[in-house]
Amino acid sequence: MDSPAIKTATVSDQAAVFDALTLAFCADPIMRWLYPHPSKFLKYFPELMTHFGAKAFSDSTAHYVDGFAGAALWLRPGVTVDSEPIASLMQRTVEEKLHADLFAVFSQMPEYHPHEPHWYLAAIGIEPARQNQGQGAVLIEHALRTCDRNHESAYLESSNPRNISFYRKHGFEVLATLQSGASPPLTPMYRRAR
Repeated sequence: MDSPAIKTATVSDQAAVFDALTLAFCADPIMRWLYPHPSKFLKYFPELMTHFGAKAFSDSTAHYVDGFAGAALWLRPGVTVDSEPIASLMQRTVEEKLHADLFAVFSQMPEYHPHEPHWYLAAIGIEPARQNQGQGAVLIEHALRTCDRNHESAYLESSNPRNISFYRKHGFEVLATLQSGASPPLTPMYRRAR
């Protein structure tokens, strides 16, 4: 079986990339804890992805599997996520009874985010019908080759415990498990520069 072609997404591809990621995250523990009702998940997940990864499109660091079976949104060293719009969106759209646990986890995240320049994987996902076919590996390896060529580290937060072994296979190490009350775990992971 041939490896899938990886393409760089442009701003005009944003809707198709977000569609693929929406399918990929439809059973994600944290996303569905935040938005248990399908209509709210479908409405707000793309907006959340916009805040997390829109800079990847303008910076040519958003990639997708040919045919939009999956996508990855990377932020290069020096490019950061603005957390204020994310916090505002969650404050406005997530049920109030989840706020204490949600923001307790949110407040722990900066402690593990690397201080040195690094690549940040804002999101990666393969739509369910195409998972377990090696496309996620090809997608992540595409960006990690750039990290290795430039001797740069990479960082991510895994929102699904099932994906930790996948990230470990690609050189990421678990830094901690962030959790509060009823929240599912969030796992910050770091890949040292090579």
